[in-house]
Amino acid sequence: MHVCGVIPARLQSTRLPRKMLLRETGMTLIEHTWRQAKLSTALDRIIIATDSQEIAAAAISFGAEVAMTGEENSGTERIASAIKERQISSEIIVNIQGDEPEIDPVHINLVVELLQKNPQAEMSTLARTLKSIEELHSPACVKVVLTADQRALYFSRSPIPYYRDGDPQEFLDAHPPVMHPWLVHLGIYCYRRDFLLTIPKLPVSTLEHFEKLEQLRVLQAGAQIQVGIVSRSSFGIDTPADYAAFVKRFQSNIQT
Repeated sequence: MHVCGVIPARLQSTRLPRKMLLRETGMTLIEHTWRQAKLSTALDRIIIATDSQEIAAAAISFGAEVAMTGEENSGTERIASAIKERQISSEIIVNIQGDEPEIDPVHINLVVELLQKNPQAEMSTLARTLKSIEELHSPACVKVVLTADQRALYFSRSPIPYYRDGDPQEFLDAHPPVMHPWLVHLGIYCYRRDFLLTIPKLPVSTLEHFEKLEQLRVLQAGAQIQVGIVSRSSFGIDTPADYAAFVKRFQSNIQT
C-alpha cells in the first residue's frame, strides 16, 4: 500500500504565536518535524499542508512538498483538503502533528502497520501508559479505553476507567506500568484514504461537542479505531516553556 504522511501546519497559535516558524535551533519547528518524519521507513511521500504563505515558503526552502489549503476547522479537515487538492491516491494517510519536532519515526511506522494488519479498522492511533496521577486528572491529557483486541471504546478528558473502590495513586504505586488500566492517547492518526475524505462530511456528534475530541465523531458514527500501545511519547510544543525545553534538549544533543 502506498502511504502518504501529511503534516498540517497553521501559523497562528493561541499559547505560542507563530510557533511553526520559531528557529532558535537554526531550523524552524516545522522543519524539525518534517526531518523526523523523513526518517520513517513507512512513508512513501510527505506533504506539509498549510493555509500560510509564510509556512509554505519556509517549507519549500528546506525541500518539502507543500499543499495550500483554506482556513480549515481542524487538522483532519486540512489534511482531507490537501489530499483532494493534490489528487493524492495513496491508500493510507498519516496525520503527523506539526508541533512534535521529536516525533519517533518508529511510532509512525507502527501506526501504519496497525492499519495494514487490521483491515476491519478505518483508522489507527497510539497510546501510552499513564505516568502520574496528575495526568489522570488533567483535562488536557486525553485518556482512552480499549477492547481486548485494542480497538478504541472511548476517549475522554475525564479519568477513565473510574476506579470506584480504590485509590488510583495507590494502584499506580503498587503495580508496574504494564498492569495500569489507564492509557494516555497520543495525537497521531492513520486513516484509510476514502474514510478520511468522509470525516469532514460527518456531523459534529454529541460526544465530540461535549468533550471537544474529534475522534469521538468517528466512534459515534460506528467506525473502528485500532490502537497501539507504546512505552513513551514525544513532546508537543504548546507554550514558550515547551519550546525553551526543546531548544535546550536539541542543543544538549548536539554537544554530546
